[in-house]
Amino acid sequence: MDDVKEQNTKKEHQKSSEKLKKVVVICGPTATGKSDLAVLIAKKFGGEIISADSRQVYKGLDLGSGKITKKEMRGVPHFMLDIADPKKTYTADKFSKDALKVAQEIIKKNKIPIICGGTGMYIDALVDGIQFPQVLPDKKLRKELSTVTTENLYKKLMSLDQNRANQLKNDGGGQFNRVRLIRSIEIATKIGRVPPLINKANFEAVFIGLDFDDKTIKERILLRIRSRMKKGMLAEGRKLHENGLKYKRMHELGLEYGHMASVLEGKISKEEFEQMLANDIWHFVKRQRTWFKRRQGIVWFKPSPANFKKIENIVKKFIGNEDATGKNLVGKNKKDKGDKILSRKNNGKNRSTIN
Repeated sequence: MDDVKEQNTKKEHQKSSEKLKKVVVICGPTATGKSDLAVLIAKKFGGEIISADSRQVYKGLDLGSGKITKKEMRGVPHFMLDIADPKKTYTADKFSKDALKVAQEIIKKNKIPIICGGTGMYIDALVDGIQFPQVLPDKKLRKELSTVTTENLYKKLMSLDQNRANQLKNDGGGQFNRVRLIRSIEIATKIGRVPPLINKANFEAVFIGLDFDDKTIKERILLRIRSRMKKGMLAEGRKLHENGLKYKRMHELGLEYGHMASVLEGKISKEEFEQMLANDIWHFVKRQRTWFKRRQGIVWFKPSPANFKKIENIVKKFIGNEDATGKNLVGKNKKDKGDKILSRKNNGKNRSTIN
């Protein structure tokens, strides 16, 4: 009888040890205050933050990418920022491998990994454990495709892999990410088609989504552009170019950096820059919304003090007042007066935080 009990205990222990560790994901479109919410949650529950942003991984892409500052971090450790050379492409596959190691180290410290960002592919790759096709980059093919129009890239992919072409069209809400189009053509050219992604979940996750209504998002986008211009966003672009970042690569990085390149090249004026960038960011927001809509189970909120309290309660229930290794968190964190208000100063006025 004792032997049976011992065997059952071992089985239960084995089952428990195989249980997925918990992470908190804060996602949603740009300009919704994700970074500040992540800091609040991290301070409240003993967490450390993993940025999931495809441009904030690059060194020197600060103002243009909306990278969080040391002051805004409020002492909370942040990872996956400033880890890559902007002259070279950093892939979602590389991110998932690097970020997984970071998350595991956070868990070893009895902390909760908080994944925060608007790059849906990065988040999915890390949380869902997506395994990407191991096809090496073809520099010659990429150079040839770089001069092809987006419409013709789509037609080329349709001829190689219709399913993948339609998937990219749906993911972008009718618009296309050129980098993903080119990568898909590259894979399909080498192995005949883009195979379905294989995944095995790395974590158990609760997904918190932040979003505003269209009018508010557009207003916040414009405010953010003007604020960053005053802080020297164009000077940042100029410095990047002087340090060897080619205009072509800046266009590949997109949005702020692509339009900065156009200004510095003399192709558009500063006045045109603001409106063109605001319009492109708005289209980017729509693509982000389309991506996140595919994932079931995201709990969406309009950022507000009352909703932050609701989010706090959801996270508390999810982690069960325990950290990633099962140790109790009650009484672990002192109150922080900054937790009461999620706002930053902008030109002497309080306003809602922009991520």
